[in-house]
Amino acid sequence: MDPGAGARKERPKPREPAARLEKAKQRSAQQELKQRQRAEIYALNRVMTELEQQQFDSFCKQMQGPGE
Repeated sequence: MDPGAGARKERPKPREPAARLEKAKQRSAQQELKQRQRAEIYALNRVMTELEQQQFDSFCKQMQGPGE
């Protein structure tokens, strides 16, 4: 019965590369997701900064108008 038990222990080993491949795919997908989210955050930050600048310029113009 020992050889049978040994054979059972050897069977999961071929599955390990598949499990490692799956983990590698998950890591890759997670990295891609993080990169996409980061790019979206930077794009949103850029848009919000531009909007803030436009609003500030508009505010400055309003404040200068009555003072002149």
